[in-house]
Amino acid sequence: MLNRIFAYGNRTGWLVLAVLVLLILLPLAAVVVQVLLPGVFFGTWQIGDLSLLLDVFKRPLWSQSLKNTLILGAGTTLLGTVIGGALASVRARWSFPGARLLDLAVWLLIITPSFILAQGWVMFAAPGGLARQWLGWDWVHSAVFTPAGLIFIMSLSKFPFAYLAVHAALEWKVDRLSEAARMNGGSSWTAWRTIQAPLLLPAYCSGAMLVFMDAVGDFGLPASIAAVFRFPTLPYSIYSALYTSPIRFDMAGVLSFYLVLIIALAMSLQFYALRKSRYDFLSSRAVRSEPRRPARGDWALAAGTAALLAAAVGIPFGSNLLSSITRSNGSAGSSLTFEHYRQLFANGGQLADGLLHSLGIAAGAAAIGLAVGFLVSYVLTYSTFKLRQTVDVISLISLAVPGVVLGIGYIFVWNQAWLEKIGLLLYGKPAILILASVAGAIPVITRVVTGAMAKVPKGLLAAAQMQGAPFGRRVRTILLPLLRGALVSAALAAFGASVFDLATTSILFPPNFMTLPVVINKAFEDLKFGYAAAATLTGGGIVIAVILAAEWLFKPRKRKERKT
Repeated sequence: MLNRIFAYGNRTGWLVLAVLVLLILLPLAAVVVQVLLPGVFFGTWQIGDLSLLLDVFKRPLWSQSLKNTLILGAGTTLLGTVIGGALASVRARWSFPGARLLDLAVWLLIITPSFILAQGWVMFAAPGGLARQWLGWDWVHSAVFTPAGLIFIMSLSKFPFAYLAVHAALEWKVDRLSEAARMNGGSSWTAWRTIQAPLLLPAYCSGAMLVFMDAVGDFGLPASIAAVFRFPTLPYSIYSALYTSPIRFDMAGVLSFYLVLIIALAMSLQFYALRKSRYDFLSSRAVRSEPRRPARGDWALAAGTAALLAAAVGIPFGSNLLSSITRSNGSAGSSLTFEHYRQLFANGGQLADGLLHSLGIAAGAAAIGLAVGFLVSYVLTYSTFKLRQTVDVISLISLAVPGVVLGIGYIFVWNQAWLEKIGLLLYGKPAILILASVAGAIPVITRVVTGAMAKVPKGLLAAAQMQGAPFGRRVRTILLPLLRGALVSAALAAFGASVFDLATTSILFPPNFMTLPVVINKAFEDLKFGYAAAATLTGGGIVIAVILAAEWLFKPRKRKERKT
């Protein structure tokens, strides 16, 4: 009966699948096709020279970019997973001063774009940076701007992914397993190493995979570090290929292919590692983990956490703040000034236009993405659509694929002459930025809405349909009121992520149509650290204010019951 009632979801499923293919799968397929048939998207039919795929090992820039990406990804994955896993284990077991501050810092690092964090480190560790000017630490520059130093910086910004994955897995515990080990003479370390750690392997693998994907596809850190230190990676070299003369589409396509291949191989390795083992250890004896106060050493835990947060959060944000309010980019002895903030809007400054453009793009992406994500969630939750698993996989692909690769695909798809005849030549127009932002927002929106939608029984919708309510009315009168809070949260999360999307906007922004992240990054590349810092804090503050205002306006609030 319910299957017949929700057969409408099959039509919705085909519609959703078509939209996801257009927004996500087609651009990614275009990157691969460009390697096999170069020029096919520009009217030239010829078989590609597949030897270009091997040139990545011969051409110095290509091979160095591949090598740097692998080193940065592997090192960050190892160190970031160790830091995140250790902190999660400590946080789940012990209660200590500053523990809640750690949770707040984790979310702050996740939502802050990597290029802003990297810019803060550059201001701190540059040859004439804050570390030398204010603290007299001449060694910081040579320590930070090395492959090992970049791995350390990247790990401090990516460890929250591993932290969240492991911390979620530690929500429930079964003490009988560890107790059995202790009764047989095993120490606490032995019990953790031989029992708890192996059972947490899926969580560690998931966290490591998130860290790895975000590290190898990161465009913001290499783009910022390039101002003072040359460390080419695949995402940055792809970007450079599009801004050389002539444009090197062949280079961009080949490097994008290898970037996608690296991520695919890493995901395959994770599946292989987990395919033969069982990790379903929870039983009726499982209890929710409650952090407890350690008998001693709580202040040592607090001090260690404070030191880590000072490096991960204090240095990048503090450097931005100090550089924005002092002359000479934060040099010691410089007087306080608000000149950098005045320059943001003086003489037709680019910040106002860039901020308005970014807010408009983000608003459009949030609105369209919310509509698409809602339908995806409906198909995944209620429909009997036979390709639901395919819809689920495609909706998550853009989360794993770097923004620079997605941007390359959008150029290939939407920069064709025949599209101009039907008015759909989007390359070079703001609309292409909205579409790319929608593709990036869909995974976030879908995960949030699907979780909330799963709590709404099918029976409610079935009863309404049996009373003659059409699909639109069922959505308007049942789902939207019940999911209002989740929809607002999903839209605001997509909005915030789209505003600071440096990778796709740097590749796709039209001439004379600057966006906020592009304005900030260009000022930073010109070594205008004070201006870039002021633009970062001003733009970020305005975006946060917009999000808070929208949340207050649209999120449901509990009504106070009148006493009778």
